[in-house]
Amino acid sequence: MEKITFIADDGEAVDFFVLEQTTVGGVNYILVTDSEEGDGEALILKDLSAPESEEADYGIVSDDEELKSISGVFENLLEDIKFS
Repeated sequence: MEKITFIADDGEAVDFFVLEQTTVGGVNYILVTDSEEGDGEALILKDLSAPESEEADYGIVSDDEELKSISGVFENLLEDIKFS
């Protein structure tokens, strides 16, 4: 499982483990967790960076309709993942 480090708005480094990634409608999404093993908190992050940007800028998907749609995509990609 790939580990990535994000820098939060407050400058704090936060590590996540990437479970899966996908592209929907030309937008990149990643499913991450805070725990390498066992049950952890999962988040769906959306790439918000400009196409010419050298660094990716990800934000948490918070729109209910978008979250429902993208979580369904991840559930189909990962048979053992269910969102509640």
